[in-house]
Amino acid sequence: MLDIFKTIDDTLFTLAEIEDGAWINLVNPTPEELDRIEEELSVDRDFLIAALDEEESARIETEDNQVLILVDTPYVEKTDDHIIYETLPMGIIITDKNIITVCLKNSIVLDQFEKNSIRTFSTYKKYRFLYQILYKNAQRYLLYLRQIDRMSNYVEKQLHQSMKNKELIQLLDLEKSLVYITTALKANQVVLEKILRMNVIKKYSEDEDLLEDVIIENKQAIEMASIYSGILSGTMDAFASIISNNLNIVMKLLTSITILMAIPTMFSSFFGMNVINLPFAESPLGFWIVLGISLITSAAVGVVLLKKNLF
Repeated sequence: MLDIFKTIDDTLFTLAEIEDGAWINLVNPTPEELDRIEEELSVDRDFLIAALDEEESARIETEDNQVLILVDTPYVEKTDDHIIYETLPMGIIITDKNIITVCLKNSIVLDQFEKNSIRTFSTYKKYRFLYQILYKNAQRYLLYLRQIDRMSNYVEKQLHQSMKNKELIQLLDLEKSLVYITTALKANQVVLEKILRMNVIKKYSEDEDLLEDVIIENKQAIEMASIYSGILSGTMDAFASIISNNLNIVMKLLTSITILMAIPTMFSSFFGMNVINLPFAESPLGFWIVLGISLITSAAVGVVLLKKNLF
C-alpha cells in the first residue's frame, strides 16, 4: 500500500501524485510501488526494502544525500487466547525534498500522524517529523510496557486462585514480549545516540530538545522493561516452586491414603485364604472381629501419619 500525504495550512491532505514536501508511507509495498518510488525519487532500492525484512537490525545509513534510519517499532499480535507484544523494523528515509516511511504492517505510531492528531506536525519539516516519529515510537513502548505490567499482575492474581496451564502460558508470552521489547529498545538507543553525534541529520535549535526527550523516553523504557522482566522472571520461578510444592503435597497425601487402604486389604487377604485353623474361623462374630482389628490398626497408623504431618 502506498499513501502520499502533504501538510497544507496545518491540515494533512492525501495526494494522488508525489510532490515536494510530501510524506510517502509504504505499508507492505508491492514491487510496482517500490519501482515507482525508486524511479520518481531516485531512492536507493536497498533503503526501500531494508524494513521489509523482519530480522533486519536497527541502524543508520547514508548515501547520495539520502539517509535511512531503521528502528524497531512495537505492535500487538492477538490470538484466540493470548496477546503477544512484538516488534517490526520501520524504515524512515529522508531525501532532499521528501520523507518516506516503510513498514511491513500498519504502524499505530504512524497512524497518529495520518489522522493529523499530532500538534506542530508538518510534512515540510522532515527532520522534526523524524524526531516526532521517534518520540511517539518511544512513548508507544512505554504504553505497552505498562499494559504488560497490568496484565502480569492480573494473571498473577488468577494463579493465586487456581494453578492452570492457561495462566502460566500467558506469563510465558508476556516474558517473551519483554525480551522482544528490551532487545528492540537497546538497538533503538544505539541509533538515537548515533543521530545525536552525526552531522548528516540536521538538528535545528528548536528540535534539539525534542531529540533529547526521545533519548530520555527510550532510556526510561529500557529501565522499565528491565524492571518488569526481572519481576516477571521472579514470579515465574516462584510459581514454578509453588506448583512443585503442591505436587509434593498431593503425592504425600495419596501415599498416606494408599498406606491406610493397604491395611484392610492385607487383613482381608490373610483371612480370605482357603486354609484350616484360621483364627476366629469358627466364631460367628469372626468377620466383625477381623474387621474391627483392621479398622483399629488403620486408625492407629492414621494417627501416626497425622502426627508426622503426612496428611
